[in-house]
Amino acid sequence: MAKKLKNEKGLLREALTMIMDDAVKRGIVEFEATDSHDLKIEYAYRLLIHDKEIAPLPKGQDTPPNIRHRLAMWVTHKLPADHDLLK
Repeated sequence: MAKKLKNEKGLLREALTMIMDDAVKRGIVEFEATDSHDLKIEYAYRLLIHDKEIAPLPKGQDTPPNIRHRLAMWVTHKLPADHDLLK
């Protein structure tokens, strides 16, 4: 796995918020209160691949920690340079 980001948990949270809000606005998903955090992460990852926002991880490397890291890396490119999570 690549080097851990300084604020990886916060970046992951921000990425999930951005992706899920977009998916709900587009009307392609509706989440329930009982949906697990891991399910949402998996869905967000698959949606970004479908939208061609990210490349899929190689087969066998698509583990939950690697997926979380990939989402955190994705959001670093979407946030403004002066965002608190990037400092």
